[in-house]
Amino acid sequence: MNRKLFSVVVALVVVFVVFLLIAGIGPLFNKSLQLDQTAVLRFVFVAIGLLIVFGVYFLTRDHKMWEVGTREVVYMAIGAALYAVLSFLFNGTVFVVPSVSQVALRPAICIPMFFGYAFGPVVGLFTGAVGNMFGDALTGFGLSPQWSVGNGLIGMIAGLVMLFEDKKKSMNTVLIVSGVLAAIGTLIFFLNQTIPNMQYFNPPANVFGDQQISLFAGLSALIGFVLVLIVRFIFGQNVDLAAAVTWSMLGNFLGLGFAAISDIWINGYNLPTAIVGEFLPSAGPNMLFAAILVPLLVVAYGAVQRQSGR
Repeated sequence: MNRKLFSVVVALVVVFVVFLLIAGIGPLFNKSLQLDQTAVLRFVFVAIGLLIVFGVYFLTRDHKMWEVGTREVVYMAIGAALYAVLSFLFNGTVFVVPSVSQVALRPAICIPMFFGYAFGPVVGLFTGAVGNMFGDALTGFGLSPQWSVGNGLIGMIAGLVMLFEDKKKSMNTVLIVSGVLAAIGTLIFFLNQTIPNMQYFNPPANVFGDQQISLFAGLSALIGFVLVLIVRFIFGQNVDLAAAVTWSMLGNFLGLGFAAISDIWINGYNLPTAIVGEFLPSAGPNMLFAAILVPLLVVAYGAVQRQSGR
């Protein structure tokens, strides 16, 4: 087994084991973290998500982006810790984050997006998956391992930009794919506007998912796509910034799309319910932070690199 293969396999196994440990230990401290009868099925989709990552690795295994050394391990730990803490802080339990209607604002999502883009797909995967799982445990509202691995896919896909020497050309394809996904999600919303928003909750009032999705939430994926498109062309000369935002958008759509669709089997939803009730309220607002915060992190990171002479 070569070093890259060994490193990727170990990273995937560690993610899975950490998920199992949190799911096993969490209920000892907070009963709301106890998984229900769908626990096994949730972990089946975690395994599927990780196998998807391995499949992508296998198809691109010759690329150096899959190399994991001490530097990458440090970034994994830092990224996961940052994402977990910031997810906890901005999830409504510490700081009350204003939102439009039922839309949940998660500025911390920029962490796995940036870490994947800057440090590679393995770092992005670990940051998103482990950070989100720990963040859910700290928040205490419950664990959704399949959504955590979806967050990992966001970071992993953002890191795939390293495959392309010409980042500018890769962005055109990514924009087309993302635009199609945003359009499909928006069309499904217009055909199913009465479906409850499954991401909406108000624990003190014992309200979970019985509020219809707002117009802004339904259009949020399309609005986010337009914002990213604007960033792409306004900062077209800064290829790193434009590529980071564009690939983060694709990761967001595919990663959370995977998580939402998995709930068709886990929670018994139909496809429109999964898209309108889960995907759009999650992926749409994330695009705001892909368009605003990811560029700031890329600019800051670039400045640090220039100062250090890298």
